[in-house]
Amino acid sequence: MDWDWLLEFLKGMVKPVAALTVVLLAVLLSVMQNLGLEKEMIYSIFRAFLQLSIIGFVLQFIFNQDNSGWIVLAYLFMFLQVLTLSKSQKSTLRGAWKHGFQVSVAGYTAGQRAKHVPRGKYVAGVSILAGTTLTMFVLVVLNVFPFTPRYIIPVAGMMVGNAMTVTGVTMKRLRDDIKLQMSLVETALALGATPRQATLEQVKRALVISLSPVLDNAKTVGLISLPGAMTGLIMGGASPLEAIQLQIVVMNMLIGASTVSSIMSTYLCWPAFFTKAYQLEIKVFSLD
Repeated sequence: MDWDWLLEFLKGMVKPVAALTVVLLAVLLSVMQNLGLEKEMIYSIFRAFLQLSIIGFVLQFIFNQDNSGWIVLAYLFMFLQVLTLSKSQKSTLRGAWKHGFQVSVAGYTAGQRAKHVPRGKYVAGVSILAGTTLTMFVLVVLNVFPFTPRYIIPVAGMMVGNAMTVTGVTMKRLRDDIKLQMSLVETALALGATPRQATLEQVKRALVISLSPVLDNAKTVGLISLPGAMTGLIMGGASPLEAIQLQIVVMNMLIGASTVSSIMSTYLCWPAFFTKAYQLEIKVFSLD
């Protein structure tokens, strides 16, 4: 039996495995911030690895068959998967100038979502820039992607778009939660807590809510629908096994960039919620 295909697949998995570094960074940040998301992050990316690998092998087998009946069978299989998941997991289913332009637009958009956060657009822009730049730096250093516009621009676009959504939700949710629990925060401040300590639960809740869709997406990738990057490669003539390897890298980098950007945004925006005397800035929470 010819096992060359398996050897090629294992060689191709080197870069997806290297890209796990940014997920480990996200896990480390979750531990440091006491978010309790580290187990879910590991579980989500493990499922993404497993599911995409299985889908890749299945598609590779189907593409190598001449019988059109296999295509019908694959369609029915995916249809049944959607029906099963829709019943059991309803909550789950509910170059440098170019990068700078992407971050600017994303920062403005995320800032609009959190329009009551002082200097929200700048906070969002800096947070998105930090998260995507750090993630991209790690991927380039590990040689997962070459440092050329052909790779950097589309990869940065995916990370910026995802980080924009997560950052906007984090900032808005943090401000709204503090507003709803002002009495608890003020009591903690009166007992000697620092602003960060007084809003720890609100920060944690905002981060968990904003990052949950990213982790849910990783847990269901390949089961409900084939992701865009993977679909594009397959339609362009690439091997399904090569396509799933790229998609695994994409899932890793999205989790890494989103985690860094969202945590950074909490550190940058919460000081505007307090005065220099460690009191709540009432005017920030009086706006609707």
